[in-house]
Amino acid sequence: MIQKLKAKGFTYDTKNDVLNGQFNGREVILGVVTNNNKVYRIVVTDAVSSNESDIKIRFNTLCRQFEKNGKYVPQNLIGEYTIDDKENISYEMTVNSKRFEAAYFQVTDIDKDTTGASEWVRNRILNKFGEEKWDSMSEEEQQVEGIRVAVDFLLEKVSHKSVWFMISGGIFGYKINIFYDNELNQANGDDL
Repeated sequence: MIQKLKAKGFTYDTKNDVLNGQFNGREVILGVVTNNNKVYRIVVTDAVSSNESDIKIRFNTLCRQFEKNGKYVPQNLIGEYTIDDKENISYEMTVNSKRFEAAYFQVTDIDKDTTGASEWVRNRILNKFGEEKWDSMSEEEQQVEGIRVAVDFLLEKVSHKSVWFMISGGIFGYKINIFYDNELNQANGDDL
């Protein structure tokens, strides 16, 4: 992974064990976190702090960029993460311990492949209700349950790859931290 990032122009900082470079038009510090030599998280952090007004703009711009990009879907159904202009980030973070963050699932071409989806949905429905109960349900009930199971199918395909970002910092300035997570490579207690 580090070699791929170096090929994209990042330079390795041996002292801090991070990469430095440009990402989405900003100077950033990039960290790669592994488990058993498999990458499970890439952390991208602004190299330069911003004031409160600028960090709101940056946060909201990132939200709009993710929402417009077909490779991502919001983790909440509403998908609205932007910060209102009137929001006092400093106060909310300091006094109320509020976190300003947005979260998305990453959808790859492999995830878009729905081969076997209808069979998967049918099997789940029959396992959940049984054929007799399913057949006795109204068409509307079947549609509602079918949609629920189909959404479960899609979430199962994409939920292990999340991208989320948050504002960090305080009085001396704010930064955006972006986390690209691959939960399939995270530790799951095998070493306990």
